[in-house]
Amino acid sequence: MYLVDTNVISEARKGRNANPGVLAFWRTADPADVYIAVQTIGEIRRGLENIRQRGDDEQTQRLEAWLDTVVSDYRDRILDFDLDCAQVWGRLMSPHPQHAIDKQIAAIALIHDLTVVTRNTSDFNGLGVRLNNPFIRP
Repeated sequence: MYLVDTNVISEARKGRNANPGVLAFWRTADPADVYIAVQTIGEIRRGLENIRQRGDDEQTQRLEAWLDTVVSDYRDRILDFDLDCAQVWGRLMSPHPQHAIDKQIAAIALIHDLTVVTRNTSDFNGLGVRLNNPFIRP
């Protein structure tokens, strides 16, 4: 089972123009086994709001519609950051406090025994979480 990072779900938005490895991941993964973290919703929202601040109303509207679809499609598979996750996150942050959101995602993955699917594997190295980088095809 998988916890998909923001960069992978965002890449999928490109449709046929997405990275071939990402497309292959989405073709082979059972949708029931794919989860996203609540942090991913926040990261998408932040990006959308940055575009809104630049005044690109057309792009903002497209991203709003896409975010609504993501939330609807994953409604039962969006994982929260709860008390258990907070305990794990605190341990992960102690020696190296950088990449706080990625470490929250790692904590969620560890609690739920999920593989993190991300391009940014270096942000998760040494945290004890299983990783899959679909951007690199074997």
